[in-house]
Amino acid sequence: MTTSSAPTTATPSPSRRIITITLVVIAALVVGFFAFSNLFADWLWYEQLGFDSVLVTQWTARVTMFVIGFLAMAVPVWIAIQLAYRLRPVYARLSSQLDRYQEVVEPLRRLAMWGIPVFFGFFAGFAASSQWETTWLWVNGVATQVTDPEFGLDTGFYLFAMPFYSAVLGFASAVLLVCLLVTATVSYLYGSVRVGQRELRISKSARIQVAVLAGLYLLVQAGSLWLDRYKNLVQDSDRITGASYIDVNAIIPGQAILAVIAAIVAVLFFVTAIIGRWRYPLIATALLVVSSLVVGVAYPWFVQNVQVRPNQQTLEMPYFERNLTATQAAYGIDALERTDFQAVTDVEPGQLREDAETTASIRIMDPAIINPTVRQIEQYRSYYQFTDPLDVDRYQLDGQSQDTVVSVRELNIDQLGNAASWYTTSLVYTHGYGMVAAKGNERTSDGNPVFVERGIPVSGELTDLGDGYEPRVYFGETSPTYSIVGAPEGRAAIELDYPSGEDGASETKTTFTGDGGPSVGNMFNRLIYALKFQATDMLFSDAINSDSQILYDRDPLTRVQKAAPYLELDNDPYPSVVDGRIVWIVDGYTLSANYPYSSTVSLSDAISDSTNPTPTVALDNINYIRNSVKATVDAYDGSVTLYAWDDEDPLLQAWQNVYPSTLKPVSEMSGELMSHVRYPTDLFKVQRAMLGNYHVEDAQSLYQRDNAWKTPNDPQEDTQLQPPYYLTMQMPGQDNPAYSMFTTFIPGGEDTRNVLMGYLAVDSDAGAEDGKKAEDYGKLRMLVVDAETPVPGPGQVQNTFNADPAVSSFVNILQQGQSQVLNGNLLTLPVGGGLLYVQPVFVQSSGATKLPTLQKVLVGFGDEVAFEDTLQDALDALFGGDSGAVTGDEGVTPSDPIDPDAPVDPNAPVVPVDEYETALESARQAMLDRQTALQSGDLAAFAEADERLTAAVETLLELSDQGTSGTTDGGSTDGQ
Repeated sequence: MTTSSAPTTATPSPSRRIITITLVVIAALVVGFFAFSNLFADWLWYEQLGFDSVLVTQWTARVTMFVIGFLAMAVPVWIAIQLAYRLRPVYARLSSQLDRYQEVVEPLRRLAMWGIPVFFGFFAGFAASSQWETTWLWVNGVATQVTDPEFGLDTGFYLFAMPFYSAVLGFASAVLLVCLLVTATVSYLYGSVRVGQRELRISKSARIQVAVLAGLYLLVQAGSLWLDRYKNLVQDSDRITGASYIDVNAIIPGQAILAVIAAIVAVLFFVTAIIGRWRYPLIATALLVVSSLVVGVAYPWFVQNVQVRPNQQTLEMPYFERNLTATQAAYGIDALERTDFQAVTDVEPGQLREDAETTASIRIMDPAIINPTVRQIEQYRSYYQFTDPLDVDRYQLDGQSQDTVVSVRELNIDQLGNAASWYTTSLVYTHGYGMVAAKGNERTSDGNPVFVERGIPVSGELTDLGDGYEPRVYFGETSPTYSIVGAPEGRAAIELDYPSGEDGASETKTTFTGDGGPSVGNMFNRLIYALKFQATDMLFSDAINSDSQILYDRDPLTRVQKAAPYLELDNDPYPSVVDGRIVWIVDGYTLSANYPYSSTVSLSDAISDSTNPTPTVALDNINYIRNSVKATVDAYDGSVTLYAWDDEDPLLQAWQNVYPSTLKPVSEMSGELMSHVRYPTDLFKVQRAMLGNYHVEDAQSLYQRDNAWKTPNDPQEDTQLQPPYYLTMQMPGQDNPAYSMFTTFIPGGEDTRNVLMGYLAVDSDAGAEDGKKAEDYGKLRMLVVDAETPVPGPGQVQNTFNADPAVSSFVNILQQGQSQVLNGNLLTLPVGGGLLYVQPVFVQSSGATKLPTLQKVLVGFGDEVAFEDTLQDALDALFGGDSGAVTGDEGVTPSDPIDPDAPVDPNAPVVPVDEYETALESARQAMLDRQTALQSGDLAAFAEADERLTAAVETLLELSDQGTSGTTDGGSTDGQ
């Protein structure tokens, strides 16, 4: 007989336990340090920028709201669980199934009783922290002194209080539902609620708890129904935003009735908690459901079909009037100045004489096209680049305002190729250099821009505007992700300044001397940023010293967004030379979707056009917008300055209470900065989107939509809207030309005529006085074009241009060779008693090197079109030989490579001028004959003309091989 002992239970090794605990602690420390490093890096960045109060406010608010949300959920849930468990019946008979449930749950009961509240509390805390801005706006909200037309409440209630109350009621509903859920679960598991034999038995304690929770939940729902009455004023109805006739007379009263019924049902649940009878609250709940169907569905349907539909126009007029007034106020279009405009379409000599100042400023250099030309002339090295499209601005040169096309020369380190390394991309190539500016209304003889600021080192009229001009661009739209700069005085510079130097040197080096980023002069900060950017080289580089700074988040939009997180920023920041510094000017908007009776618009759709086809926005559907802040970002040291541009905006006032001392008043803006401030592009786009329907002056016109307009598509990008353009011009009613932005309107609908219905311009000149905005800045002027005199719209004008024989032959001949024709921006100007269209035409090679040069200008007035080498010639040709206008390219003689008076190079091939002109004329005539034959259907004539065209093109190509290549467009590529 043998015996065997029981197996020995394995005892955990003490060393293994120690190793496990140590690894867990180390892992927790590593995770904690990574989290700390991100927070500390943010703190260093904000502290250096001088906006650390913004970060402190955000952290404080988020933590506070997390704690409030956590406790507001966890404590009630914990109390509900404790009460349901402690008040359970001790001797209740349980089914065998419940016995098994308890056996499973009991070992985990203590953990669950604390873990469940903590679990729900964390979710609620994070949800509450995400609503901190709503809460802080409610606390810091201001009165607007404007009341809504239905309830007579200040609109500040809708902007600040209503979103907060809605969030609180939603949170309270979630808390009560979770409490009901856990109460029911615990009560069932421990016998307080028993189901069996078609009978539901509830203990007294469970009845009281469930009834009280149900009553509280219904009270919250009553509050939600009452609040929904006010929400009707910001919700979209059939055709307008805001409460319509059916809302005011059926839905809002119905919601009030349901709120009262819900409150009564809640009281009955409280009574049930005392007397123990469920019949009354259950009957009342059924009544609430039936009432919601009758009052919330049936009655509104009856009113809509019996009262409203047969008499809609009469009954809805007051509410359309409310919508019209509120929408115009919310989008800042209520002060629109309308002028009936009977456009002249006939042309006669001298017609533009009174508009000579406007025609002198017409921009013929399209910033969306000439980027390759500017790059070829001013890039100097492949690691430089310019924004595409270029920006527009204006400067006072020689005592006169000059519209300019501008850009800064920024880095493009992607072009370094094999020279790219951590050292070069982080320490050597750190900044761009200089501003490039060209006159918008002038051209050289070979079709290139006329620069007023250019070169390396920089030189020009902008450099001379202020003392101590700083051309270096450390902060721009395409700056490197980060750069490490700065060194003690006397240490050898390692940053490349620009690729030229004194005494024949190939480059000049510099050292950053500003205060542009957090210090990485100590090892701890270096470790923080080495982790942030995952760059171990940062820890061991000898080039980093005690004075080193790290520059990052260098895009102007990013810096302003972090300094003012409550703003939606304009998509088009632009650089200007102000007081000797290059600064980026950024427009910031305050937005809301809660302005009563104001119509909603999709912000992304409104600002989308051919220059910005896919914008991204934080808040899309809005019904209120203000350009409340103007911001500047210094291109050298990255300093951000925020100016309270619209200090009457209630949203900005509330945010100033949230973030005190972060904005400066407009009175502190210098006159030179003021002279470069302009009306923002995105705001104007939103306003024109709303004016398509809301340009009318009475509710009946808004209701009938018989005069709805829309923005025309860009003639060059038919699937995108035409963008607005900045020009210096004089509108009818203005005493002098002013820097303005304009757009046009054509009839609304999908299949309509492309004729002009309206022309909108806004005065974009803020003046040049210290701290004082010009009186007319932001004034919207609209010309309502008389429908009896049809004026062609942009699409129709573009078709007319393209179909013109002179234009089509010019284009086709070039395309037969090695050139491309690019149509520039189609500008519309109210001059000569009518509307003048101007379009520059550029020519570039179809090869790898793109160098667009201005070769022709198209102009149109009424049904007349002209196509000449210069704007001056085109206007004169259009208006009977003498337009009376003065243009920027007056006196410019386009270069003629076959000019008989030009100096002759004895080594150059002989240019057969007569043969070339003969072949060119033959090609033009053949093109016209071919078009005529095609229209008449004469195939034989078409074939014969096509043969002549082919022969003429072959002759031109042969002559080009002899030295005339690239001259057919009248341009020159000399020196490019």
